[in-house]
Amino acid sequence: MRVVLERSNLLKSLGHVHRVVERRNTIPILSNVLLSSNGASLEMKATDLDLEVTEATAANIEQAGATTVPAHLLYDIVRKLPDGAEVMLKMDESGNAVSVISGRSTFRLQCLPQADFPALTAGQFSHIFRMDSEALSGLIDKTQFAISTEETRYYLNGIYLHTLEDDGALKLRAVATDGHRLARAEIEAPAGAEGMPGVIIPRKTVGELQKLVDAPDVAVTVELSETKIRFTIGSVVLTSKLIDGTFPDYQRVIPAGNDKQLVIDRQSFSAAVDRVSTVSSERGRAVKLAIAEGQVTLTVNNPDSGSATEEIPAGYDAEPIEIGFNARYLLDVAAQLSGDEVRFLLADAGSPTIIQDTADEHTLYVLMPMRV
Repeated sequence: MRVVLERSNLLKSLGHVHRVVERRNTIPILSNVLLSSNGASLEMKATDLDLEVTEATAANIEQAGATTVPAHLLYDIVRKLPDGAEVMLKMDESGNAVSVISGRSTFRLQCLPQADFPALTAGQFSHIFRMDSEALSGLIDKTQFAISTEETRYYLNGIYLHTLEDDGALKLRAVATDGHRLARAEIEAPAGAEGMPGVIIPRKTVGELQKLVDAPDVAVTVELSETKIRFTIGSVVLTSKLIDGTFPDYQRVIPAGNDKQLVIDRQSFSAAVDRVSTVSSERGRAVKLAIAEGQVTLTVNNPDSGSATEEIPAGYDAEPIEIGFNARYLLDVAAQLSGDEVRFLLADAGSPTIIQDTADEHTLYVLMPMRV
């Protein structure tokens, strides 16, 4: 194998694929990226056996071939080469090493045979549809912060993507919950999504996807079955196993009878929560909201360090209520909202509260209160 290509092209593609590779691996081949050259492009592939990312980049192929080299090492080398440099990847005749040559720099990397590299067999995809990268990015951004990190409830360690009929229209909905909070976002279902199985996309896949769909106006092709999902974004193909589990009936935790409505300026509220929570204990982080007509008083008490209080004006005309929330959760939700105001629908101090974005009727958040 002998390939010459632009440093910027190589770095961009390696940046997309090398992140999948875990820093510590008990299986040596999983630390490597597979390089395959043919035609006029160099294809790179990395996997952790659950997730696989492939990208092809334009290259001058002087001699076709394939091998695997340490992913993070190659990325670090290319990253440190000067801008505008040309890079040559040349395999030794023995096939045991690859030389990375650029200007006066030469690096020799140990390689492992291509035959040892595992393939994530995708099988047949039952559904295929296309959507805007912006729409996919919106679904992910508005829900991913609520994904659970508790490994015992593995079925909550991802985003639940499914379709449902709502007011005579088919919606594609993303939901994430960790048992303390729930995030729900939806868009009109793209053509081809009809009848798709409800799937749980793992947290790591969601994180990689988030980085890949940052470019606007890119069409994303989504293919899925009951066990795998594949996203094609430009020249990048991401294939992932799905979480094999049943997502709970989240509709049951969304309250229907919350009749007390609080409307408050989003930025003022977020800044006030951030300020008063400065004195909260890291473990508790509880902030109490004393809601009365025309205003909300935020209070934090920490026996070890002191207390904080702040009043902010608000629209509220129901009976006064005191309710506590985790400050971090309030800030996480506020960060996802795009409207100037945030709407709280409350029942009482012990019941789940609904939070809505006044500028986006397609998103909804549910927070469990804390004792304060």
